[in-house]
Amino acid sequence: MILASQSPRRRELLSLITQDFRVIPATGEEVLPDGISPEQAVILLSKQKAEEIFAQYKGETIIAADTVVAIDGKILGKPVSEENAVEMLQLLSGRVHSVYTGVCVINERGELYSFADETTVEFNQLSEQLIADYVASGEPMDKAGAYGIQGRGALLVKRINGCYYNVMGLPVGRLYHEAGVR
Repeated sequence: MILASQSPRRRELLSLITQDFRVIPATGEEVLPDGISPEQAVILLSKQKAEEIFAQYKGETIIAADTVVAIDGKILGKPVSEENAVEMLQLLSGRVHSVYTGVCVINERGELYSFADETTVEFNQLSEQLIADYVASGEPMDKAGAYGIQGRGALLVKRINGCYYNVMGLPVGRLYHEAGVR
């Protein structure tokens, strides 16, 4: 089994299901058509990643995932700068947003199964100082929506509705029960 991701969080989460996998990150450019919904976006991106690795490792089971944060119909990816991270966190402050993770599994026979999972997250009202300190920590810079719920980003979150692990980047329960990953 191959995890097509460089995310240490996904590696950690997949190891809750199985230890029998190796990591080979997809390296292709992520391309999305205009006007696509967040749910469609994460399914498409995870499928692109899985197909890229499957083309190189036919006969292996490939697991790929992609996570985005969405608010007001806008997809928030990873911040491109500290200023961009501040803008994202200000936008999310005191509000409810959605975290979508798309998962694609291609089994050794080339059969594809994909799904998207949504978790809603409500943020506390964030002070300018909290945002500045959090951004200065460097933690938000490689995370969709500029936060990681499993780290200091926990201070930002008031409540969630849905799968906690989905917010981290891999809905392990669905992956196990629906996609049959063991």
